[in-house]
Amino acid sequence: MSKLYLVPTPIGNLEDMSFRAIRILKEVDLILAEDTRNSGKLLKHFDISTPMLSHHMHNEHKTVEGLVNRIKSGERMALISDAGTPAISDPGFLLSRACVEAGIEIDCLPGATAFVPALVNSGLPNDKFVFEGFLPVKKGRQTRLNLLAEETRTMIFYESPHKLLKTLSHFAEYFGSERRVSVSREITKLHEETIRGTAAEVLQHYTQHPPKGEIVIIVAGN
Repeated sequence: MSKLYLVPTPIGNLEDMSFRAIRILKEVDLILAEDTRNSGKLLKHFDISTPMLSHHMHNEHKTVEGLVNRIKSGERMALISDAGTPAISDPGFLLSRACVEAGIEIDCLPGATAFVPALVNSGLPNDKFVFEGFLPVKKGRQTRLNLLAEETRTMIFYESPHKLLKTLSHFAEYFGSERRVSVSREITKLHEETIRGTAAEVLQHYTQHPPKGEIVIIVAGN
């Protein structure tokens, strides 16, 4: 039966790969991978020999129609990203939407995603929250920050290490230096850490200790 599977992959610790995810990746006809080199290491570790095809943000607009036609013709495909759940700040939305429009069944497996553990261990309210992903780099950034300054729910952001200080300084500027912030990095990995405090305190910490690795920022609402 033709179907698209969205399969989460570990964000660091390979023990977070589920038995079901391994089975699905072995059973499908094709694996769509954000980076076949990175995914190749994962598949080798779990002895998965299913063929792979590159599917990333630079080619997904051109390949979606062809992939949908292949699935409609009877192929079963699994979509994976480099780490975490597909379509969460990673490729996946365009293909999922096209499959829904074409009447193709989609099965999204539960599994690893970085923002959930970062939110839960932040110590900030998690009954209501908003996922913002990556802020605009230039155009629209100031406008977005001004809007978010009034957001009452806990906010979740992704950020790269070399932009963390800039983003924290913007949070102190637009949200206030006393706004509570929690920064988690290298989640599930050997050097995992979470730094909590005010925007000013966390900014000072990372000014003195340059960050490395994947980063999730949790910010208290207004």
